[in-house]
Amino acid sequence: MTRTSLTKAVRYGAIMMAAGAGLNAGIAQAQDSKGDITLAYVEWASEVASTNVVRAVLEQQGYNVEMSSLSAAAMWQAVAYGDADGMVAAWLPTTHKQYLNKVEDKVVNLGPNLQGTKLGLVVPDYTDISSVANLDDKADMINGEIIGIDPGAGLMGLTEEVIKEYDLGDEINLQSGSGATMTAALSNAIQNDRDIVVTGWTPHWMFSRWDLKYLDDPKNVFGDAEHISTIARKGLKEDMPGAYAILDNFEWTPEQMGQVMLMNQKEDSDPYENAKKWVENHPDVVAEWVNGDS
Repeated sequence: MTRTSLTKAVRYGAIMMAAGAGLNAGIAQAQDSKGDITLAYVEWASEVASTNVVRAVLEQQGYNVEMSSLSAAAMWQAVAYGDADGMVAAWLPTTHKQYLNKVEDKVVNLGPNLQGTKLGLVVPDYTDISSVANLDDKADMINGEIIGIDPGAGLMGLTEEVIKEYDLGDEINLQSGSGATMTAALSNAIQNDRDIVVTGWTPHWMFSRWDLKYLDDPKNVFGDAEHISTIARKGLKEDMPGAYAILDNFEWTPEQMGQVMLMNQKEDSDPYENAKKWVENHPDVVAEWVNGDS
């Protein structure tokens, strides 16, 4: 064999060895994985924070995790029909009541993962409006608008009910958008000392950044304090009991969620990387989710 032929043979053998090593590594990785999990969520600051944290914990335990960003209605449908394995973003008993009612027999409600939420209309603290009932008289102050989020959100449906119950339709329009466009509009208004009304909820990082207040809701259309629940597809417990247990055990406080949300607001921050950092820095909390009673 000539030198050139030998060189080609060596190169070919090296390529095949590398390919075989890569294939074996891929097989080993697949064998090490405990399974694939899809988590559905909505693009709200709170749900981006919680879903990424759960993803980080599941991955730490050996699962391959995919996150699927959907509207609220589509999120419920995805879990109900098996397109997603679970979500940690169910606002109950009021906000997502209509979605739960439609698929209640197709999902498993694992209970609250965060207590003490609130919904309502929010204004800067300096705004001379204190109640939803006064909005019709104050319409000019806010350009006849309530700045909302994505149109499929339960909060938007409740706000439409508020407009109806308080007979605001002739004076006030609800503008849909997203969580990001809502906070951008709020930020711009505050920077220019203008009045604005937005759809708001707690926990949310905007309450840490600015002085804000909820408008009174004397007719209690927005309801009382809620909780955020974890929902799983039927069959997940049997298919992946370990992942199911982690979802079942997942529970944290508004303060803990707020830590992650504030990290996510830093310029050029990555919510997934922030979630991994938070998980690494809170091993005792994570241990309760992984090892706690399910």
